[in-house]
Amino acid sequence: MSEAVSRGGLGVQGAAFSAELPLMLVTPALFAANLVVARWAQGADIPPVFLAFGRWALAFLVLVPSVGPRLWALRGTLLANWPRILLLSMLGMGMAVAPQYIGARHTGAANVAIILAACPALVTLVERLVWKAPLGRRQGWGLVVAIAGVLVVLSKGDIAALGQLEFGRGDLWVVLAAIGWSLYTVFNKRLPLPPLPGTVKLAALIGGGALVLAPFAALEAIGGDVPSFGDGRLYVALAFLAIVPSLGAYFCFDRLVAVAGPARASMSVYLIPLFATLAAWPLLGEAPHLYHLAGFGMILVAVALSSRRRRA
Repeated sequence: MSEAVSRGGLGVQGAAFSAELPLMLVTPALFAANLVVARWAQGADIPPVFLAFGRWALAFLVLVPSVGPRLWALRGTLLANWPRILLLSMLGMGMAVAPQYIGARHTGAANVAIILAACPALVTLVERLVWKAPLGRRQGWGLVVAIAGVLVVLSKGDIAALGQLEFGRGDLWVVLAAIGWSLYTVFNKRLPLPPLPGTVKLAALIGGGALVLAPFAALEAIGGDVPSFGDGRLYVALAFLAIVPSLGAYFCFDRLVAVAGPARASMSVYLIPLFATLAAWPLLGEAPHLYHLAGFGMILVAVALSSRRRRA
């Protein structure tokens, strides 16, 4: 990813903010569109694993004409690092997406978005448990509050459900997707790929994602869950998912990192539940509930706790 250039002067700062604000709004809206369309696709009876596979396969085909020559030129580096590429693809494009689409068959877009918004807390937990990363008091409380917020959404605000572990099946699939994305984030940091152009890295991971998901999509079809290739909604969903969240959201986020820096850019993730909820209401008829507001509010509190710096 490109680096932002810091310059002094009010004029430059104002220009940077004017460039940052639209990206801060557009980027989470594009990511939220993934959740809404995935939910809509389940209403069209599109098999979820095939949807995930088709999304990445089509996105890779869109990228190949422009990125193909650079992929070939860097084939030595890519082949030397294929285990890491495949691992990251399996986690970030496979485990983080297919269970999410399976869950979307049984739970609302708002639930999916709010559960996924807790991924940074899961990243903190994994780093603490596996790599013994230091955990400050505020980070610890932020982790507890974030997990509590997810539990509120999982139980739909029903305390009795917490005691009896009566969670929705779809929500638990989304939790698995959140774990996949969190592991992808951790391994992307702990086992980084060598420096590569952004589009080359994206194409390699997307191609790896399609490769990893292909056998699971085949097993899904063998089990009887076959897409209706005569239904135009299949092609609409695949084209939208391949272009908007797979390519558009990534490039906008990359640009946002360049303009605002990684820390500020990552804050845009917490707008995804808001956009997903607002879009799902009129488009899917999924009205928000009080437990959505409570869970989202708790996750925002967790972010505030975790991001506060200790006083010297």
